[in-house]
Amino acid sequence: MGRKINLRLVDLTEIDKALRAGLRSLAAVEPISLSDWAAKHFYLSAESSYVEQRWQAYPYQHAIMNAISNDEIEEVTFMKSARVGYTKMILAAIGYFAEHKRRNQALWQPTDDDSDEFCKTELEPMIRDVPVMETVFPGFLAKSKDNTLKQKRFLGSSLHLRGGKAAKNYRRLSVDVAILDELDGFDIDVEKEGSPVTLARKRIEGATFPKLVTGSTPKLKGFSLIEARFDQADKRFYVHVPCPHCGEMIRLRWGGKDKAFGFKWVNDDPDTVMHACEQCGGLMSQADYLAGWQHSRWIAADGTWIDDQSNYRDAAGELIATPKRIGFHIWTAYSPQTSWAQIVREFLSAKTKASGGDKSELKTFVNTTLGETWEEEVEKADLHALMARAESYPLRQVQMGGLVLVAGVDTQDNRFEVVVWAIGRGEEMWVVDYMVIEANPADERDWDKLGTYLDTRFDHVAGGSLRIEAAALDTGGHFTHQAYNFVRHAGASSRIYAIRGEPRQGHPVKGRASMQDVNWRGKVIKNGIKLWHVGTDTAKDLLFGRLKVTQPGPGYVHFSKDLPAEFYHQLTAEVRMLQKVASGEQYRWVKVRQRNEVLDCTVYGIFAAHTLDLHRYTERMWQKLEEVVQPKNGDLFGESPAAPALPAPSARPAASGRSAGNGWLDGLEVNL
Repeated sequence: MGRKINLRLVDLTEIDKALRAGLRSLAAVEPISLSDWAAKHFYLSAESSYVEQRWQAYPYQHAIMNAISNDEIEEVTFMKSARVGYTKMILAAIGYFAEHKRRNQALWQPTDDDSDEFCKTELEPMIRDVPVMETVFPGFLAKSKDNTLKQKRFLGSSLHLRGGKAAKNYRRLSVDVAILDELDGFDIDVEKEGSPVTLARKRIEGATFPKLVTGSTPKLKGFSLIEARFDQADKRFYVHVPCPHCGEMIRLRWGGKDKAFGFKWVNDDPDTVMHACEQCGGLMSQADYLAGWQHSRWIAADGTWIDDQSNYRDAAGELIATPKRIGFHIWTAYSPQTSWAQIVREFLSAKTKASGGDKSELKTFVNTTLGETWEEEVEKADLHALMARAESYPLRQVQMGGLVLVAGVDTQDNRFEVVVWAIGRGEEMWVVDYMVIEANPADERDWDKLGTYLDTRFDHVAGGSLRIEAAALDTGGHFTHQAYNFVRHAGASSRIYAIRGEPRQGHPVKGRASMQDVNWRGKVIKNGIKLWHVGTDTAKDLLFGRLKVTQPGPGYVHFSKDLPAEFYHQLTAEVRMLQKVASGEQYRWVKVRQRNEVLDCTVYGIFAAHTLDLHRYTERMWQKLEEVVQPKNGDLFGESPAAPALPAPSARPAASGRSAGNGWLDGLEVNL
């Protein structure tokens, strides 16, 4: 006998909604490009836009956005002026990767404050105003560890927000997409751990579809990280537009008085500005440009171009493989946000100020309007001239005239770098050795390798051998504790000095020492070893002057032909240029390439020479030292005479203003 079952009526519509919502995350997502996603979902928020409205891309933005979303492209570099919509494209990309592709992302700004400001004024309004973002971030308004200024945890992915000044901000992140915004605002070398680009790339290693996006307004020529990335791209693209007269695809260029093409105007009247075609000379107004800008095209120097479907084609129109690394360059003239007349007004104003000696506005114009680097007048050593004057003497052998050996040591994550210099009369210098010692400075046992090397004796061409009389070891970086231990265990008699650089203008090469040490727990110990502060910019000024001495003798610097080219690149890795500081403007030494260990070691070697007071030696003192190190000997193959005994410390002449003994090499070891 059957049983009657009472079933409660349910709303089948609600069941259907619940099932669809639960299964939505398992559904296969239809592929869509970033430009199409933005056209469908993206919105310009009131806080960060002149007009609050739905996104409508400019014609030149489609190819950039689709390169960012193309999984075949690993790196996109965008060297740009201001007012071309880069920040909005990055915001759209963040939403796209979070909602559509569910990929982990990291975005670095130059500083922590920049990162926080970007989050509050750009990112959070975007998440609030783009409705589709609610599907991946339903708890947007909730206070949670998943919704902070440093991290947004979406459904299926996360976004990390960091400042780029500290090396720690690049660690312990594994992401698919790495974005560096305003790259030229970052330090070239982040706390001596490498460039921000290199550190960011490490975060996407291992990703199935790694993506690195860098964008910036460029700054100084030779110091620009974005220009360097742009130059290294596989393909570099520029926007071309059809000339309304001849129909040729041309670039909008600034031009100049000596150029037949570019921006031209009459009698300093910005409202008369037109663009002259480099092919036919025909004049194009901004209205003409905007009438035809839908037909603009990104074209590389070799004729490669990007079609409307973001495919890559050669000059003949044939499809080619998608490049792995792509660079885009654009400047303000292409943007409808600024009139061409306004661009000319900005230039005329900057030109007027520059004629009066103030080039700051002209520099800003070149950077933020033209999207180009500003070439500053700098002082630098001539790399090729130094290489050309290298001499035919072997390394690890002290040449005639070299009387005292000093060394500078730089500590890196996986090695020690050492440069040994011989100092002679008038502080003439010879490179004696350049050594890279592979080691792990975190392992105190590996410091024995450095100790063994610093105990090396170097043969002198006059007979006998010399040891290193003083060495300076940089204690900055990650291995301060180990460096202090090394110096302490070596003892005062070893003349190994713990140092730290002090770039402040006017700081003496050999500054004051402070008592500083740490125990194995990292706690400061009173009355520990001495930490010496080295006037690095002062030492570099001194070295730069010596490198300009062209004839052997006092102050001349000798190089061996056995030195590798990298030695010279590192020695000339910095230039002296005028920079803004709190007190106004000062000339400072600034890196133009990442590797500069040879220069640092040489600066430390100069400090070591100053600890021996060699810069205070009198003619009589040099003569006495020569008699010890390279005595006159008529028969070099005969029996070597015994080394003359140096005067006892109390009898040695004191340098001016110094206590007796400070001007001499106590315990100088010379084997004859």
